[in-house]
Amino acid sequence: MSCLLLTLLLLPLVGSGLVFAWKSHSSKYLALGIALIQMLLTFYVLSDFDFTPTVDSVLQHEINYPWSQFMKSSLHFGIDGMSMLLLLLTNILMPIIILSSFNENINYRNTFYGLILLMQFGLVGVFTSLDGLLFYIFWEVTLIPIWFIAGLWGQENKRFEFTTKFFVYTFVGSLFMLAGLIYVYNHSASFSLTDLYNAQLNETQQTIVFWFIFFAFAVKLPVFPFHTWQPDTYTYSPTQGSMLLSGIMLKMAIYGVIRYLLAITPIPIAGISGQIVIILAIVGIVHGALIAIIQTDMKRIIAYSSFSHVGLMVAGIFSSAVITLRGNLNIEGGEGALVQTFAHGINVVGLFYCCDILYKRFKSRDIRQMGGLAKVAPKFAVLFLIILLGSMGVPLTNGFVGEFILLKSVYDFNGTAAVIAGLTVILCAVYLLRFYGKAMFGQGDEAVLSTVKDLSGVEFSVLASLAIFVIVLGILPQPIIEMVNSSLKFIYQSMVN
Repeated sequence: MSCLLLTLLLLPLVGSGLVFAWKSHSSKYLALGIALIQMLLTFYVLSDFDFTPTVDSVLQHEINYPWSQFMKSSLHFGIDGMSMLLLLLTNILMPIIILSSFNENINYRNTFYGLILLMQFGLVGVFTSLDGLLFYIFWEVTLIPIWFIAGLWGQENKRFEFTTKFFVYTFVGSLFMLAGLIYVYNHSASFSLTDLYNAQLNETQQTIVFWFIFFAFAVKLPVFPFHTWQPDTYTYSPTQGSMLLSGIMLKMAIYGVIRYLLAITPIPIAGISGQIVIILAIVGIVHGALIAIIQTDMKRIIAYSSFSHVGLMVAGIFSSAVITLRGNLNIEGGEGALVQTFAHGINVVGLFYCCDILYKRFKSRDIRQMGGLAKVAPKFAVLFLIILLGSMGVPLTNGFVGEFILLKSVYDFNGTAAVIAGLTVILCAVYLLRFYGKAMFGQGDEAVLSTVKDLSGVEFSVLASLAIFVIVLGILPQPIIEMVNSSLKFIYQSMVN
C-alpha cells in the first residue's frame, strides 16, 4: 500500500473536517496551510515519479484493497502520468484559489473553505480511482461542495435559478454514466478498470454505453448542445466557484473520456458516433467563440471562451482515437488535450481572477463601463496581458503547444475540420483583445480612476504565480508530454486490442 497516495487522498478530507470545526476568523489560514502541504506533497510524489515506465506497467503508488465482494468493487487507486498531471493541476490551483479569497468578505468562512477542501478530496479521488464504481462515487462527491459554494455564495437574485439548472444537468448526466458503467459491469468480471476494458460487448451494446457515459462527460465539459447551464453558472457563482468549475472540475470529464470511454467503447468511436462527437465539438468551438465576441459581461466572455477551448480538446481526443482505430496509432490528440488541460486550468483561473479585480475597481462586469486602467494599475495591466496571451495561444506561452498539437491531430483526421477548428485561434484573439482593450485603454471615468489602486499584495501574489506558469510551461512543455506519453499509449493501444 502506498502511504504517499493514501496521504494525498485523505489529507484534504481530514483538513476539511478540521476547517468545518474551526469557528475562528483564521479558518482561511488553516485551509491555505492544508492546501500548501498538499501541494508540497504532490511535488514530492512528482520528484519520485518515473517518467519512462513501460507501456504495460504505467501505474505507480498503487493501492488495491477489496471492499465489496457483492458488487465486485475494490478500493483501487494508482497514479500514472495522466493522473499525475491532473493531481498537479488540482493541488497547485487549490492554494491559489484559496489565497484569491483572502480580500473577500465571506460569510461562514469555515464552511466555505471546508467545502473547497472537500471538493479537493473528491477531485483527487476521481483522478486516482481505478475502479468504475469508485470513480462514480468520487465524481458525485465533487458535485456536492460546488453546488453549495455556487448556491450559498453566488449572486443573490440569480441563486435559485442557476443552481437548480446546474444541479439538474449534472445530476442527470451522472445517473446516465452510472447506468452505463453498471451495464458494462454486468458483462465483465468486476468494476475494476481492467475488467471494464475487457468487457465483451457487441456493437449495439457499445453504442448504448458510449452515449450513456458520454452524456455525463458532455454535460460536465460542456460539449454543444449540452452547454446551456454553463454561462449562468460561471457568471453568477462567486469568483472561487467559477475558478473551481472551469479550472479543475471540467477537467474530470476530459480525464473520464480518455480513461474510461475510449477503451470501453471503441466500435462506436470508430464509426458514426465518434464522427458525430467531432462535429459537435467543432460546432461548439465556433459557436462559443462567436457568442463571446458579442458579449459585454466579462465573466460571460470567459465562460464562452472556455466552452470554445474545450471543444478543441474533445475534437483532438476523438480525432486521434478514430485514426488509431483505423490502424495507425496516434496519441497526439490525447497529448494535446492533456497539455491544453493544464494550460487552460492555469489561464482560466487567472482570467476569472482578473474579472474579479476589474469588478472591484469598476463595480460592474460590463466592459463598456471600463477603461483607462493601464495608466493607474500598470502591474495589473502587465500580468493580465501575460495570462491573456496564454489563453490566446501565443507562441512561448502555455496555450500554444497544446493548441498546435490538437489542430495537427484534427488535421490528420480531416483537413476541412482543422480549418474550421482553427478559427478558434483568430476568434479568441478578437474577443480577448477587445476585452483587454476596453478595460485597459478605453475611455475611463477620471473620477473613478482617481480612486483606483494597483494590485494589493494578495492580488499580485495570485496573478504573478499564474503568470510564471504561463511563461515556464510555454518555454518548457516537454515534461508534460513525457509524463503522459506512456499512459496514453496504453489506453489508445487498449482500444484496438
